[in-house]
Amino acid sequence: MTEARPSPPRRPGEQALAVLGLDAPAPSPADTSPHSFPDGGTWRTEVPSVEGPEVLEAVLAESARLDVPVHRVSQGSGVWMLTDGEITEMVRAAAERSVELCLFTGPRGTWDIGGSVRTDSRGGGLRARGHDAVAGCVEDAVRATELGVRCLLVADEGVLWTLHRARRHGVIPADTTLKVSALIGPVNPAAYAVHERLGADSVNVPSDLPLAHLTEIRRVSAAPMDMYIEAPDDLGGYVRMYEVAELIRRGAPLYLKFGLSKAPSLYPSGLHLRETVLATARERVRRGRLALDLLARHGADGGMSPLGSRLPGPLNRFPDPTHLTDKD
Repeated sequence: MTEARPSPPRRPGEQALAVLGLDAPAPSPADTSPHSFPDGGTWRTEVPSVEGPEVLEAVLAESARLDVPVHRVSQGSGVWMLTDGEITEMVRAAAERSVELCLFTGPRGTWDIGGSVRTDSRGGGLRARGHDAVAGCVEDAVRATELGVRCLLVADEGVLWTLHRARRHGVIPADTTLKVSALIGPVNPAAYAVHERLGADSVNVPSDLPLAHLTEIRRVSAAPMDMYIEAPDDLGGYVRMYEVAELIRRGAPLYLKFGLSKAPSLYPSGLHLRETVLATARERVRRGRLALDLLARHGADGGMSPLGSRLPGPLNRFPDPTHLTDKD
């Protein structure tokens, strides 16, 4: 059940512009998302590009120092880039702080031998090419969940559906959550609803989606949405700090992702990028502090989910033809 929303927050520059006769029309209540997380919250936080145990330790230390609440951290290089010991260490550290740990699964088109993704058309994109690539993603999923990971990041619709069926059949734990990467994020409400029905528990949308598109999505789907408040340059480099309150109002339930523009690419990460990965991780947390301060100044910092909450609540799924107890 959705809790009643508080009064609308102050918009940027609202009082000063009113004095000058430049105030904007009041926001329409019809644009407010009717959905929330199962705990009643409307937003959670995520720090992306947390590539290993040392980076996770730096993020947790910096979040404690700057008092930045963190619900989820995600990694971009992939499960295959971590040893069993490193994954176990990350699972332990995240659990101690009640932070959800999300690791990327398997082969992706940009690291494949296929050349189409390197053409101007970007054919194939980040998707898993062929059966073996899907199998690699499943291998990563099984390995990661056996080591205690309960959130997996996917960049292919077929992999998403396969892993959703895998958790229904007990191949991976039933409480594993599946997160759709921004690299294949849907850009219209119909596509967003399809990702939900394929098994997505949260869906990254491109950070350049206008506010009206968020409202359109919320008319057809309650699946949690992920959005970079500041996007990496390879995803556009968009900075939407002053829209955070409105993004929450229209897009709830929403994960605020604290990315970083004007930063080098990190994937696949390794010792050769150690200092860059650590420095950018700390700066992502600092960017989070700036976004939260802005929300507080505008009276829009209420509605955050309790720390430690991670599940998305009931969502619409396609029926699995091999699982007769499933309902549409």
